[in-house]
Amino acid sequence: MYVSVTGLKPMGVIGWVRFGLLTRPASRSAQNAEGVLLCDFNSRNGWQHTLTVWETKNHMMTYRVSPPHLRAMNRISQVGIGKVFGYEADSIPSWDDAFIEFDNHAREV
Repeated sequence: MYVSVTGLKPMGVIGWVRFGLLTRPASRSAQNAEGVLLCDFNSRNGWQHTLTVWETKNHMMTYRVSPPHLRAMNRISQVGIGKVFGYEADSIPSWDDAFIEFDNHAREV
C-alpha cells in the first residue's frame, strides 16, 4: 500500500478562506477515489494535515491528477506553505508514525 502525508499551513485570513474553498472539493474527491483505504485529517502547530492510504501508488497518482486536486495544488501558493511525503508501507500507519515520516522527509511543494 502507498501512504501519502500532506501538510498545508494557511497564511492569514485570506489563506484560511482559500484553504476552505479549495480543500473541501479535493477532500471529498479523495474520500471517494478508487483505491483509497484511508482518508483522514488532523491539525498540528498551525498545519492542516491529510493522511491518505492507497491500495497502490498508481491509485494515488490517478487521484493526484484529478481536477479537484489539481485545482487545489495549482493555488497552493495563494493559500500558504505546503509539504508532502509519500512512501510504501505494509500497514496503515498511526498519525504519530505518519507525523514522524512527514517531519523527517517532507518536501515543500
